[in-house]
Amino acid sequence: MIFYLIACAIIIAADQLTKLLAVHFLAPITTLPLIPKVFHLTYVENTGAAFSLLAGRSVFLILLTAVLIAALIALLIRQHKTRTARPLNFALTMVIGGALGNLLDRLHYGYVVDFFDCRIIGFAVFNVADCFVVVGCVLVVASILRAPGLAEEPDAREKKRQPRA
Repeated sequence: MIFYLIACAIIIAADQLTKLLAVHFLAPITTLPLIPKVFHLTYVENTGAAFSLLAGRSVFLILLTAVLIAALIALLIRQHKTRTARPLNFALTMVIGGALGNLLDRLHYGYVVDFFDCRIIGFAVFNVADCFVVVGCVLVVASILRAPGLAEEPDAREKKRQPRA
């Protein structure tokens, strides 16, 4: 469990450091083209969720995020610490770390700082925490598809292993 706590702390630190740099260096200039018309670093204050959904509903988003984080932490704690569960546990850690990074922004600023701007595909501006949440969610699905028993309650897995009399 210590490994997952350290990984989560590293994710949050990386996210918060990059956001601090964005606030300090990008906010005054708004955008910095790294590859013009393809990829920019653009300072955005997002008061909503993904793609600015629910913009201006900070209290709701804070509560929703806190509940989801608590549920994911409970799932991570109750997961068996077996070799097969490691990919799922790490994926959950990525989602938790990313969600906590964005939650800290909402609590501190009232909005989330976004700065990765992939203009070639016209995608929403996003941040490091968003990357961890998305990649973590994909890995959660992949882990469950590879080992369907991981999605079951730990007690149910134990009952399946016991021979019937």
